[in-house]
Amino acid sequence: MVPARAQLAAAVRLSARTLEHTAPGSSVEVRVPPFVVVQCIEGPRHTRGTPPNVVETDPRTWLLMVTGRLGFDDAAAAGSLDVSGSRAREVGHWLPLLRL
Repeated sequence: MVPARAQLAAAVRLSARTLEHTAPGSSVEVRVPPFVVVQCIEGPRHTRGTPPNVVETDPRTWLLMVTGRLGFDDAAAAGSLDVSGSRAREVGHWLPLLRL
């Protein structure tokens, strides 16, 4: 069963914002296009241009990771998760947010 776009968007936004509150800070930018971008992880604040630490993935991969059905490193190895910057991998420490 494929969720409606509105349901998918809500799940992605809520889970990304949960990460933002669980791991507060602004040294890593997490992008799940086209639905959400959040900053998390304590450290140097990024304010202009392309951030030095970025995690980017698609909505399906994101939801699999936040529910513990796909590991952060496994997603990166499979090419469905882009991780750039020296601090970006720290996001993996905070996942999953919920185990199903």
